[in-house]
Amino acid sequence: MYSLILSFILACSSPTENQAEQSIAPSDAEKLAQFSGRTELATFAGGCFWCVEAPFEDLDGVITVISGYAGGKEKNPTYGEVSSGRTSHRESVQITFDPEVISYSELVDIFWQTYDPTDVGGSFYDRGSQYESAIFYHSAEQKKVAEESKKSLDESGRFEKPIATPIIKYTNFYPAEEYHQDYYKKNPVDYYAYRKGSGRDAFIKKHWPELSEEKYTAPSKKELKEKLTPMQYEVTMEDATEFAFQNEYNGNKEEGIYVCIVSGAPLFSSKDKYESGSGWPSFTKPIDARFLEKPIDKSFGMTRVEVRSKFGNSHVGHVFYDGPAPTGLRYCMNSAAMKFIPKSEMEAAGYGEYLWLVD
Repeated sequence: MYSLILSFILACSSPTENQAEQSIAPSDAEKLAQFSGRTELATFAGGCFWCVEAPFEDLDGVITVISGYAGGKEKNPTYGEVSSGRTSHRESVQITFDPEVISYSELVDIFWQTYDPTDVGGSFYDRGSQYESAIFYHSAEQKKVAEESKKSLDESGRFEKPIATPIIKYTNFYPAEEYHQDYYKKNPVDYYAYRKGSGRDAFIKKHWPELSEEKYTAPSKKELKEKLTPMQYEVTMEDATEFAFQNEYNGNKEEGIYVCIVSGAPLFSSKDKYESGSGWPSFTKPIDARFLEKPIDKSFGMTRVEVRSKFGNSHVGHVFYDGPAPTGLRYCMNSAAMKFIPKSEMEAAGYGEYLWLVD
C-alpha cells in the first residue's frame, strides 16, 4: 500500500488539471520564428516527459524542446486522457534542432542517458503503455542512426538486461498543456523531488559517467600559463589556431579518447575520428554534446560555429557541415587543445567508463 501511495504522489502529473490550450508556447513559437536556417525534428519517449525534456534544453543547436504526446491514434489528446492510459499515445518530447550545429546522432546519444532503456511496461514509478519508451524516427537516415546506436549500446554490456526501447516510424505529435512545458523551471522543487523519488537519478548515476564541473575543474589562467606550452595556451585561452598538418594528432590512428587539456573532460573518441584532409584532427561527433559549447564565431570576416570545452571554458576548434555520415558534421579540432589517452591507459587514467565508446 505504501508503495502505491508513494507512486501516486510522485507520478508525473500536476496537482491541478487546467484547460490550457495545446499549442506551442509563445516563447517556443518566437524561437522558431526567429530561426531562419534549416531544421530537423527528433521525437523521443522516455517515461515522464518532464525528465526527458530538461537534458536537451540549452544545448547549442537545439532550438526548441516541447513536451507532448506521440504515436497514438487519438486526435488532440489531453494529459488526463494520456496519463490514465485511455489513449494509445506515449508521453514524449519533440526537439527542433539545427543539423549544422548538432546532429541527430548526438541527440540519440544523450537520450539513452535520460531514462532506463531496459524497462518494459512503463518507466520507474510510472507504469503503463503511456510511459513506455520509444524513438520515433522521421526519416530512413534517422532510423539507421537509431538502430546502429541501439545495437552498439546493447552490445556494450552497460546494462544487465537488453535494450527494450522500440524504434518506431513517426506519425504524429501533440504538444502537452502549457503547465507541462519547462516544468523543471516552473516547479523545480517538485521536479527534482520526482526525479529522486522515482529512482531516475539513482539509475542514471549508476549507469552513466558523472557530468559536472566539480569532476572536471579548470585551473586559473595563471596556473594554465605555467602548465601548458605556449601554443596550448594560445589555442585554448586566446582562440588561436595551430598550423595545419603540423600538429600532434592529425595523423594519429591509435585507439583511445581525446580529452580537454584544460579540464580533463572527455571530448572525442578515436572511433569517431576520420581523415578529412584538412590537416587537423577531425571527428564526426563528440563523446557527449553536453561537454561542449558552440557559439557563433564572426572573427576574420567569417561566420563559423566555434567549439569550446564547456568545463574548460577553452577554445577547441570549429564544427562544419561538410562531414561524412552519420552526422554530416566535421568537428575540426586543434591538437593543442586536447590530450590523447591511449585505450590501454584509459582505465588507469580514470576514463574506464568510456572504453565501450572506443571498442
